[in-house]
Amino acid sequence: MIFKEFGKSKLLVTPIGLGLAALGRPGYINIGHAEDLNYTYDVVAMEALAHSVLDAAWEAGVRYFDAARSYGHAEKFLQSWLAKREIPAKEITIGSKWGYTYTADWQVKLPAGQMHEVKEHTLPVLQRQVAESRALLGEHLDLYQIHSATLESGVLTNDAVLGELARLRNAGLHIGFTVSGSQQAAIIRKAIEIEFDGVLLFTTVQATWNLLEQSAASALQEARAAGLGVIIKEGLANGRLTARNDSAEFRAQMALLRAHAQRLNTTLDSLALAAAMHQPFANVVLSGAACVAHLDSNLKAQDVAWDNSLAGMLSELREPVARYWQVRSDLAWN
Repeated sequence: MIFKEFGKSKLLVTPIGLGLAALGRPGYINIGHAEDLNYTYDVVAMEALAHSVLDAAWEAGVRYFDAARSYGHAEKFLQSWLAKREIPAKEITIGSKWGYTYTADWQVKLPAGQMHEVKEHTLPVLQRQVAESRALLGEHLDLYQIHSATLESGVLTNDAVLGELARLRNAGLHIGFTVSGSQQAAIIRKAIEIEFDGVLLFTTVQATWNLLEQSAASALQEARAAGLGVIIKEGLANGRLTARNDSAEFRAQMALLRAHAQRLNTTLDSLALAAAMHQPFANVVLSGAACVAHLDSNLKAQDVAWDNSLAGMLSELREPVARYWQVRSDLAWN
């Protein structure tokens, strides 16, 4: 796998990265997540599974890995894997995130009203979580991202938080932000205007883009033009763009996706990730695989014979933005 420049940063990344949202905790919203974990939630067993997927990614040439404080033990599993393999910091690029606190207590199903993670974009949370991330990842931590920045949270107008992020940036830590929801484009455009000391505060942006949800495309192109590195997440729409999606409402779209995958002699997931990889703004597209077999399939996206005519044929898969995010919010933790 080739190395790519990552915006104006000096970080090097690979076209496919590995996100640990589904590997660091027993519950997640990806369709079939419980099956990927073999319904086994023991911490030791999950760490071994995470290591097996990390090993496979590393052997395949993946060099960007993405975690978060709210992904259960994702940072801890990543740290123990780095130590076991004795990987020097200069040979790998690692990003993590702050702003959500994991509150599920290693459970999959929670009582009504209890949240798996709690969002708080305040200075005390930033200071606590960056210390926690650094305690685990040390010099391997290259990039620290606001987790799901929103206009409502006020994080992009919080002078205390932005000032601390600028201090961390000036001390050598790259600073990024991630976005989710129907207002991705607006948040991106606001964030890429923020400067400290005459320099853009943010080095990277991470956003959802997939064949169903493409509303952030023009804003991501603007971010790329401004010199930010762009990470694409949820390229498989949390499993909706895989064979596991048996929704009757998605039957026509699935038939179209299958037809093109079969014509190209590839898998549904490979085709969907190839679509993301061939966007002009994308530096890294994350695989969210929670087992080696799915990672191997995701990596075949590199071999898909993509062209603009295929992009046009698949454009009818696109959903109304509000509908896409409503369906996502209805996905069950499993």
